Amino acid sequence: MKAAFYERTGPAHEVLQVGEVPDERPGPGEVRVKVLFSGVNPSDVKSRAGLRSSAMPFPRVIPHSDGSGVIDDVGQGVSASRIGDRVWIWNAAWGRPFGTAAEYVVLPEAQAVPIPPGVSDEAAACFGIPALTALHAVLCTGGVENKTVLVAGGAGAVGHYAVQFARRFGAAQVIATVSSEAKAALALEAGADVVVDYKRQNVLQAVHAATNDLGVDRIIEVDVAANSTLDLELVRPNGEWVVYGSGAPQVGLPFFPMIVKNLKLQFFIVYNLSAPDRARALDVMAQEAAVLKHNVAATLPLERIADAHEMVAQGKAAGNVVLAVG
Repeated sequence: MKAAFYERTGPAHEVLQVGEVPDERPGPGEVRVKVLFSGVNPSDVKSRAGLRSSAMPFPRVIPHSDGSGVIDDVGQGVSASRIGDRVWIWNAAWGRPFGTAAEYVVLPEAQAVPIPPGVSDEAAACFGIPALTALHAVLCTGGVENKTVLVAGGAGAVGHYAVQFARRFGAAQVIATVSSEAKAALALEAGADVVVDYKRQNVLQAVHAATNDLGVDRIIEVDVAANSTLDLELVRPNGEWVVYGSGAPQVGLPFFPMIVKNLKLQFFIVYNLSAPDRARALDVMAQEAAVLKHNVAATLPLERIADAHEMVAQGKAAGNVVLAVG
């Protein structure tokens, strides 16, 4: 089968290859998915670049944890009725050498989830990391009902979904930070009440004006390294700081300003959701996916995987980037 892969970490155009690799067959409890679209996420880019570790976890890695396609074969213990199912995929490359940047991927049955009617295959390839990260950030630690929520990067792959989920799950006010007029339009369309262009506006002043100087109940943060100082000024006492990303591996947080506000600090990575949180997220996605706005900013062929990685790394796409595989 045709696949994209790398055998050493480094720059995208230097290490990513596209070629033939052996076909896979499903084992007990597994399904094989004929991949149609493969989602490209920042975590895929960082792993390939060696930003977390330059050591290869496996001799060869087919990247990408997210994707969509059709089940075309099943292993022992899996009902043959699943053959032909349209599915979206989560955690395909998490702790495994075989991700979705290939014509076929084999993985445990539970990681191939039926795509709800009315949802495109391209959109479904973005559920595993962007949508589930946004959903957990909204639902964790008691949810957002009647709370004022600030979504950092409200037009990004995760942020665009987070704005929608916050609105759908009862937030009293949704504020989003953005970096351009075009991204402001995306966040407003997703349901934000207020957008703040951090390149043109004073975020602290704008958020305090929007909240009558009270601050926000919850911040959903994409880059705690860049925004920690500002966040501590924006969140109100007894507020919640939900962090799913950082632009730097080390972050220093001031103890006294945090403790005097009685802040709740929640870090999480979507790959490691607990079984109950994962089950809840999958159930909610089954109910909500068809009514969400899905922002696929760019679709490139598999052969241009290096370009896709660079696009994600440089933040050039206002939304999700996917590869057309099938």
